[in-house]
Amino acid sequence: MRVEDQQLKAFLEDTDLIEKEKLEKVFQEAKEKKQKFTDLLLKNNLIDQEQLSKLYAYILSIPFISLEKETIAPETLKIIPEPIAKRYNIVAFKQTGQNLEVAMLNPEDLQTIEFIKKKTNLKILPRLTSARSIKEALSQYQKSLELEIEELAPAGIKIIREAPPVGDEITVKDEELKKIAQDLPIIQVVDTILKHAILESASDIHIEPLEKEVIIRYRVDGVLRDAMTLPKQIHTGIIARIKILANLKLDEHRLPQDGRFKIESPDWKLSCRVSVLPIFDGEKIAIRLLSEEAQGLTLEKLGLTNKFLEIVHQNIQKPHGMILATGPTGCGKTTTLYTILDILNKPEVNIVTIEDPIEYRLLRINQTQVKPKIGYTFASGLRSLVRQDPDIIMVGEIRDAETAGIAVNAALTGHLLLSTLHTNDAAGSLPRLLDLKIEPFLLASTINLIIAQRLVRTFCPHQATERYTLAEKEIKSLKEQFNLDEILKILKQEKVVEPTAAWSDIKFSKPVPCKKCQDGYKGRIGIFEVLEITKEIQELINNRASADQIKAKSMEQGMIDLAQSGFIKAAQGITSLDEVLRVTQE
Repeated sequence: MRVEDQQLKAFLEDTDLIEKEKLEKVFQEAKEKKQKFTDLLLKNNLIDQEQLSKLYAYILSIPFISLEKETIAPETLKIIPEPIAKRYNIVAFKQTGQNLEVAMLNPEDLQTIEFIKKKTNLKILPRLTSARSIKEALSQYQKSLELEIEELAPAGIKIIREAPPVGDEITVKDEELKKIAQDLPIIQVVDTILKHAILESASDIHIEPLEKEVIIRYRVDGVLRDAMTLPKQIHTGIIARIKILANLKLDEHRLPQDGRFKIESPDWKLSCRVSVLPIFDGEKIAIRLLSEEAQGLTLEKLGLTNKFLEIVHQNIQKPHGMILATGPTGCGKTTTLYTILDILNKPEVNIVTIEDPIEYRLLRINQTQVKPKIGYTFASGLRSLVRQDPDIIMVGEIRDAETAGIAVNAALTGHLLLSTLHTNDAAGSLPRLLDLKIEPFLLASTINLIIAQRLVRTFCPHQATERYTLAEKEIKSLKEQFNLDEILKILKQEKVVEPTAAWSDIKFSKPVPCKKCQDGYKGRIGIFEVLEITKEIQELINNRASADQIKAKSMEQGMIDLAQSGFIKAAQGITSLDEVLRVTQE
């Protein structure tokens, strides 16, 4: 806000809130250290956040409102959706006709006010509030959501029976379950959960029954967190509704089931993969939310940089051979392959894919989905794909020896083939393919490139991070896990640190939570291990060398591993060292 330090100091002197000597001392310290005057006032407990906000309101002639003890009507609160409220630190708390009073941390943020005005078609009356007040107001969204679901639930509770423990006989009939699932309250409960998860940018929803309640959890940026707790009575209705949506058997409670359904609105188009698992207290559901539209990503945005970006670009332009992306579930392999396909997608090439499921829809790419129930598998589908006159083929995953054999044969006969594997690192993919009965000489002449990857959370762009250097104890601990001399050499080669830097000189960052994020992180980026198949690596493959031998030779030739890639991102201030350790030591 436009309150100069000198102006605030003069006002504080007039109010006698702070002793003049202390005020002058802090003011001079702020100038010398080039720190915020207000930050030092708060740090030295000379003033609290609410007093500061009230001062700003008085100086700027803007009304001040505290929402700490106020209960906002749910219909008013929801005028501004929760994600927008969190992102812009703005909460609607009172509506009178066409006037909407909103509490803000910065009432002079005209861009946000105009944005909310266009969204609501109401006249926006900004009121200044404190950070603590905004935090309390934002917490009411969660209470409002749970209240909304609880209000919807009672109409459906009357005909819902508790699901018995796994293995017991089920007494609820198929017709009764259909009636429960088609009741309006249950439909609204499930719709509300799905909509809330989408607005929270969740990739997965977990619906977990306990003895007396149901926990709803979301996975956001790769980390699970509790979203809400619901009464156990509505669990059967929620499960039945989702089973109907996913075309699953309503009366099957003792065996796992898998299905899918779609969600469409003017703002999004999502494919939802559903997994139902019987556990002790009932049936647990996991829903993976997949956007059906490509996100306009580039390899640079994914996190590839410098020579490794160039290596990938060189290899994807080759007319034949195999490119593999490898890593655990949820590490971004499919997104990397889609990004490569998007780069290669030109009128002069025919691209076909076989996937499980189709995660993004790509224009001018012929995508097909496996259907194991009718015998349409990766192997059988791939046989059909090679008869479609393709230039480029993508196979969602190489799961068995049959698929691996057909894929290698396709790559040998003039096609560029892209696929994924589940291995811990790039070098580990080669022994894995040998285990799938691929002859070493075929593998050596087929594979062009292997990309191993993980996703690390990136710092929230709306909040400054806390900078620090490693203590001797921390450096010693890291030395026991990593070759720090080699990592420091790489950091200097990549010009991330000064040529003369030591570990004690390098500044890393820690996340600082803010109102737009819960833990200081927002979004994710990839760390990569790019293994190019050179003549020396081909010789090792022909000799059935171990993964460790292949990795050692690749690193001699300039490859950096996942941990080293992570250290680069941490030293650049993109993510934290703790986050790199979390994903590379899983």
